[in-house]
Amino acid sequence: MATISRENIGLLTDKITVKIAKNDYLPSFEKALKNYGKQANIPGFRKGMVPAGLIKKMYGTSVFADEVLRTVEKELTSYMTTEKLDIFAQPLPLPENDASRIDMSKPEDYSFAFEIGLKPAFELADLGNARLTVNKVQPTEEMIDEEVKRLRTRNGKMTEPETVAGDDYVLNVTFTETDAEGNPVEGGISKDNSLLVKYFNAATRPRWIGLKTGDSLVLTLAGAFDEKEREWVMNDLGLDKQDSVLADKHFRVSITKVGLVEPADMNEEFFKTVYPNKELKTEAEFRAALLEEIQAYWDRQSGSQLQHAVYHELLDHTRIEFPEAFLKRWMQTGGEKPKTQDEVEQEFPSFVNQLKWTLILDKIVHEHGIEVSAEEIRAFARQQLMGYMGGQLGPGAEDQPWMADYAHRMLQDKKFVEDAMHRIQTDKVLQWAVSQVKPAEKLVTREEFQHLQQEHQHHH
Repeated sequence: MATISRENIGLLTDKITVKIAKNDYLPSFEKALKNYGKQANIPGFRKGMVPAGLIKKMYGTSVFADEVLRTVEKELTSYMTTEKLDIFAQPLPLPENDASRIDMSKPEDYSFAFEIGLKPAFELADLGNARLTVNKVQPTEEMIDEEVKRLRTRNGKMTEPETVAGDDYVLNVTFTETDAEGNPVEGGISKDNSLLVKYFNAATRPRWIGLKTGDSLVLTLAGAFDEKEREWVMNDLGLDKQDSVLADKHFRVSITKVGLVEPADMNEEFFKTVYPNKELKTEAEFRAALLEEIQAYWDRQSGSQLQHAVYHELLDHTRIEFPEAFLKRWMQTGGEKPKTQDEVEQEFPSFVNQLKWTLILDKIVHEHGIEVSAEEIRAFARQQLMGYMGGQLGPGAEDQPWMADYAHRMLQDKKFVEDAMHRIQTDKVLQWAVSQVKPAEKLVTREEFQHLQQEHQHHH
């Protein structure tokens, strides 16, 4: 009969020794050989009529070793289940194990030892006393004006004026590589593009005013564009944006068409286009709807920023001890591809941070009964598809039968379901965590908020 012993060998690290006797594995070994005999196809013998001695001679050694190791694994798993051991990863076989001792010709008792890393007990950070600040942006008239202008342009009508008269004019152009005098370079770059006059730098924009279709300018990319726009144009021309020498190439930029978007009129038709589900009659009502939408956007941004802060509060201030030596050995040998000690040391801080968050997540999920329903996963699938389509789906698309069919198909995809469950669960955990804090509110400008976001991203 199998016997199992357990001893502590380090911080949250135990050694489990499994000892099995001959009668623990011999019956299953004999049964496995019989099954081989029934299935074996050996020339000169009918299926199922191969002599047992021949089967044993041909397959016995490997089957014997398999059954010994399978018995050890079964006993180890049964013990951990009975003892309700909460462990990291899988038990690691210790170097003292010697599988070469397994010998079919002289069955005996065998002993195998394993190392396990135990998950620690811990208390969550005290969110109730966390000193956090939620930054709030209050929409301004300037923000509303900007959004009105953007929407009027987006829903405006494209016209083709004769000459260029302002920074908002659209230039359809051809870039042709030339020498400094404007003569085409044989085999040089030639590429069509479309860009606004305001994409050129402040010194170049006035040179376009008054030009018309067929006119051109000879310029260098470095001289005509500021950094952001220059990188975009160089990328479109197939040039390495990091190579300053290439930015000094000369191009003749020829106008093939002049365009200008005439902004949509501020009338009920325009209001209906922007807000098809609202009855807006006046400009004041339209601006009030925009104010509500802009406020909702910044409130979501503030909520997201607070969730990030709470996440770091939990991660940085929840104290958890880990069996580091075990985890490093597991990283080195337990994965699909072995790692070097240097690779493990380099990856360990990030690995243990992810592990820490997983433990925190699991603790909150179990202690507060956070569940994810099939309907929530279906809704997630629908929302994901709506996001993929980028607003191309009309009103009521979520209620269409084909949308329900899509969500049903996604529920059959195990990987999708696991990913959706994790994302929904994480969101619910963070919502719960946010409900536990009492942040101070601080009014900031849009620019201040964006600067804080950039600082946070740079820090992390």
